[in-house]
Amino acid sequence: MARMLDDTSRTFGEYLLIPRLTRRDQRIDQIDLSAPLSRSYPGSGPGLSINIPIVSACMQAVSGTDLAVALARQGGLSMIFCSQSIDSQVAMVQSVKAHKAGFVPSGANIKPEATLNDLLELMSDSGHSTIPVTEDGSSGGRFVGLITDQDFWEFEDDLTNRVSDHMTPKVDVIFGIEGISLREANKLLHKNKKDCLPILTDDGRLSALVFKKDYVDHQKHPLELLDDSKRLRVGAAINTHDYRERVPALIAAGADALCFDSSDGFSEFQMDGLIWLREQFGEELVIGGGNVVSAEGFDYLAGSGLVDFIKVGIGGGSICITREQKGVGRGQASALLEVAARRDAYFKETGIYIPICSDGGLANDTQIVMALAMGADFVMMGRYFAMTEESPTAKISINGQMYKPYWGEGTVRAQNWQRYSEGMESRKMMFEEGVDAFVPLVGTVSEALQTTLYKLKSTMMNLGADDLTAFKDQAVITQVSEQSIVEAGTTNVFKFGRNRDLDESD
Repeated sequence: MARMLDDTSRTFGEYLLIPRLTRRDQRIDQIDLSAPLSRSYPGSGPGLSINIPIVSACMQAVSGTDLAVALARQGGLSMIFCSQSIDSQVAMVQSVKAHKAGFVPSGANIKPEATLNDLLELMSDSGHSTIPVTEDGSSGGRFVGLITDQDFWEFEDDLTNRVSDHMTPKVDVIFGIEGISLREANKLLHKNKKDCLPILTDDGRLSALVFKKDYVDHQKHPLELLDDSKRLRVGAAINTHDYRERVPALIAAGADALCFDSSDGFSEFQMDGLIWLREQFGEELVIGGGNVVSAEGFDYLAGSGLVDFIKVGIGGGSICITREQKGVGRGQASALLEVAARRDAYFKETGIYIPICSDGGLANDTQIVMALAMGADFVMMGRYFAMTEESPTAKISINGQMYKPYWGEGTVRAQNWQRYSEGMESRKMMFEEGVDAFVPLVGTVSEALQTTLYKLKSTMMNLGADDLTAFKDQAVITQVSEQSIVEAGTTNVFKFGRNRDLDESD
């Protein structure tokens, strides 16, 4: 007969943290939020770390190019989704890797013989107000000048005029030569009071642009996640079906980490993939496995010695209905607590530390904090990022409120048959494990994370923790009753902003 566990399947909302001593020498701006992304051995640290403990989910409605760039600039990492062609995923990875710290590939360029009408259309489509002019209109063409929206008047100048009649020609443009350091490039901008510095190759072709606004942005956001070449870091999802073709292409494109995108990683299919990847690419490749919800699942992946991090969670996502459809899964808090305890025991037994990622079941900032306190090294989120400006879906107005479409990888819309085929060769999904929905637009990634990370740091101070390791070690957690949840709410006061006609009993 079935084996019955003694515990109850519990969620993050059923727990609270008990305050510990807050020291007078603590400062919120000195709290370290860095987290390991890869395993570490006795006497050595992780091969790859992230600067904030947050990654974006391997989902079509979440992890596109723009979001990957925005999140890396904040210190996190995106996992570009794999439910697309290999070429398309590779192009996304390459686009992110093309962003060096301060050196930006020119995304909008124009020929000198183009008209101002053409230029206005390009500015409108791209959102750029400074446009390099190259002989062939490409981002790597021979540079001939620079034109901005200050070089002409839309309602006064003849818009059939050529761009060459209004641009600043190369001879009058301050530029740098490829190989210049970012510090030297910014000094040129400062010295010459310019907002944009074209970077040219030795033979005069456009290589990149350096902007004053990016310098200012970097000073405000110094946690950018960069590789050794000062390029933004990006991860990529893979599946258990075409990894032999997909992974070599992703590695060639510069992906910094790979992650199996699977609703259940306690699988021989995933183990076969891990074995092949290590045989082909060695120990340097950062590979994540999962998902699991038990110590047994953790041991299966960790015991192989092949995985760098393990994702925890089945059925907890806001658009996931695996538990409803199949009766498979576990409350996210219960799953995380058990896997974290086994991770710590495994570390004591072997000296090998394998980071774990809490994936799903995070409804608000408080639950993100709780997941990290319960032992997660970092969290993976979908809905959180689907609501931002940089997510890859189009904005939609519904009754005056702006929304973005959001759907699970287990939906027909996603057509992610490989993730849910369970070994079947048919491209038909027999049933859905996700839903198709809309989420409200909340602003940019930067704006969302600013609040979330401040809350996290504030809570860490409540526990006297200076970093995430101390936060986990010092956390004391209590389970709450139904009445505790009621007590925590604002039940007996009038809330400003509500309808003034409501009576006090409402």
